[in-house]
Amino acid sequence: MSRTAVITGLGFITSIGNDRAAVSRSLREGLHGMTLFDFCGNPNLTVKVAAPVRDFDVSSPSTRDWSWPSRYDIPRETLRGLAPHGVYAFCALEQALADAALTPADLTDGQTGLFCASAGSAFLLHHYLAQSTAVNFDRGHPMGVVSSIAGTLNFNLAAHYHIAGPVTGFVSACASSTHALGYASDEIRLGRQKRMIVVGAEELNAETVLPFAAMRALSTNANPATASRPFDKSRDGFVGTGGAVVLIVEERATALARNAPIYATLAGWGQASDGYNVAAPRPDGAGLRSAITRALADAQVPSSEIDYVNAHATSTPVGDAAEAQALREIFTTAGHRPVVSSTKGLTGHGLSMAGAMETAFCALAMKEGFIPGNAHLADLDPACAGLDFPRESIARAPRIILKNSSGFGGSNVCLVLKSPN
Repeated sequence: MSRTAVITGLGFITSIGNDRAAVSRSLREGLHGMTLFDFCGNPNLTVKVAAPVRDFDVSSPSTRDWSWPSRYDIPRETLRGLAPHGVYAFCALEQALADAALTPADLTDGQTGLFCASAGSAFLLHHYLAQSTAVNFDRGHPMGVVSSIAGTLNFNLAAHYHIAGPVTGFVSACASSTHALGYASDEIRLGRQKRMIVVGAEELNAETVLPFAAMRALSTNANPATASRPFDKSRDGFVGTGGAVVLIVEERATALARNAPIYATLAGWGQASDGYNVAAPRPDGAGLRSAITRALADAQVPSSEIDYVNAHATSTPVGDAAEAQALREIFTTAGHRPVVSSTKGLTGHGLSMAGAMETAFCALAMKEGFIPGNAHLADLDPACAGLDFPRESIARAPRIILKNSSGFGGSNVCLVLKSPN
């Protein structure tokens, strides 16, 4: 692969900010997005905290009731096919295009592709199926399918922006958007495309988040300031969040030719499965360790050169410990201790959008010269000892970053980002 993939644009609709400046401030200052949250008016629910997106209201099944910041112009025809998280994605994509100094016309030449990640909209799917079931399927909403199933982002965004390059969706649970980024970088490095748009988006509602309570994966801590605390001895599960993050990935020569801003180079990636359990990670972290090893080999980077690891760590007891074990075997046993943090202490867990969101955080940190700290980490779990977990952000630009993601079934994906300078 003789070509180089670089990140040239970022767009954020998240619990810690709806633009680059707000997100950067939150990451630097440790400002979290958690709050007390009423999912469905049931006081008996043990889950009391979530990390919502502000300034949007997409809680109704009717698009007529939705609202979003006035700076975004979503055409009525496009809105008809969107899910609630599609609104987030549309707005984040508009941001990313502006950030990369691109226009919609630049996307229509067949050399731009679109890779998306989301679980679809269980909220709308349930609503539309209930409507149809009530009338024995004599009628149904004409846009019910394209607005609710897992491919809704790629369907709607490709049609709106007239994208003629490769368009597809990724469904590997919490590893989905990291998979999308890995394969997008290959599209660039293999010379198949000159530009790829990667979108990760999810909704925050009862249908998306609360099923995880039955798996005992959600925090029951009712204090927003401590509910999400990756690597902490008292962590008890993740906090749900929604939103959308978009990254523009381009071939380096194309970006330089149009004087585009370059945040970071996607130097390599790797993936490996645990082959262990449908939901739980291997306790020894072997699958993640293999994915890290493959990513480092692809990027041609020795482990000793990694400055910062953005961990997948969701604040679940078993997940964080398994990841710490993998990191110790890669780094500590070789005598190297890179800075490690999980930004989910600030944002909560965005499920399939998490990898895109956190890769964008890494690119932003690399560009602006800081390393995020570990919010809410007060008492390090002895199972995670031996690594460097700073509590506060560090005013230093990382040169080479490892980004980890893991999903159901032991799907592990890792990216290596390098400074473009």
